[in-house]
Amino acid sequence: MSGIKCIAIDDEPLALDIIANFCERIGGIDLLTFSDPHLGLEAIKRLSPDIVFLDIEMENITGLSIAEQLPQGTCFIFTTAYLEYALDGFNLDAVDYLHKPFSFSRFETAFSKALRRKGIDRDAEKGKRSIVVKQEYNNVNIPLADILYIEAMEGYSKIFRTDGVCTISRIILKNIGSMLPDDDFLRIHRSFIVSKSKIVSFNKQEVKLSNGKKLPVGRLYSADVAALLSKTAGS
Repeated sequence: MSGIKCIAIDDEPLALDIIANFCERIGGIDLLTFSDPHLGLEAIKRLSPDIVFLDIEMENITGLSIAEQLPQGTCFIFTTAYLEYALDGFNLDAVDYLHKPFSFSRFETAFSKALRRKGIDRDAEKGKRSIVVKQEYNNVNIPLADILYIEAMEGYSKIFRTDGVCTISRIILKNIGSMLPDDDFLRIHRSFIVSKSKIVSFNKQEVKLSNGKKLPVGRLYSADVAALLSKTAGS
């Protein structure tokens, strides 16, 4: 799957793990990480990524020095624990400045700003995104836009699609849920995850999907379902 190309440079492996996790949660991102800033800079010059995440305080070199060597027009976001570098960062035309430790919502805000600067339509990118699951001995590519809902069965999951096809995979619902972007999918029951865009009506007991299918809302999920879907309806 081709996604938004990103490179992250940080000499702390844990910081790179956090960025990788956040990118996975957003979805549709092809991320390369580098703990060696010189190798990261070489990759940027070679691959021309859409967005670069750049730590400032690194051993033997600063992110500010790296930023000065980036190809013209490179879209980059600073990630650092040192607030005193903020002004220098913006003077170098950084899109944003993430102060460690930063939350997922703050990271997503910075990422969205970078997309706007690049002129990338995130909604269009979402329409191209997909997950790959194993069905028997085959890998099956499923576009996210095609998914109606996913049902948990004992030891596997059934993925129901808009074209009527049902893919059965030996991946449990929790693990499939971790592959899906929170913005687009919602857990409504211990046995069901649904695509938000396919919901046509809902109440505290059930949701109705675009194909007419009605699914129950679990008691433990009802408050979250009502809050999230009401917010969506009001936006």
